[in-house]
Amino acid sequence: MGSLDSFEAGIVTVDVKTAKNLLHSGYAFLDVRTVEEFKEGHVATEKIVNIPYQFNSPDGRVKNDRFLEEVSAVFKKDDRLVVSCRSGVRSLLAIEDLLNDGFKHLTDLGGGHLAWLENGFPVAKPKVKTADPKSVDLKADEL
Repeated sequence: MGSLDSFEAGIVTVDVKTAKNLLHSGYAFLDVRTVEEFKEGHVATEKIVNIPYQFNSPDGRVKNDRFLEEVSAVFKKDDRLVVSCRSGVRSLLAIEDLLNDGFKHLTDLGGGHLAWLENGFPVAKPKVKTADPKSVDLKADEL
């Protein structure tokens, strides 16, 4: 399967090939980058959620105080998750907080989104929802 690297505090970091295999085996993907970064492109997988660990502010990045609450609203403590950010730093911080909150099956994507891109793996962009005039079905008497 690919290389597994152990990290302090029980955090398991895997390379992108191993992460890709985990996603194909049913793991969900938690992208902890900012919304702006996520909109630029993200890992192309079915079960993906973007919950920023930090937000951009005029003074730099600040921690998302609702991060654990937001993750807990989407995932159960025993869900299997691959966690990633841009380069691998925020994801480690996020995983540390999630482990301390009782999450059990967390895997860090070593090198983050940049490593995913370097390996040429599929990337998707969020779809922007707009009104499609063809899908509007108005009758003449409703106008």
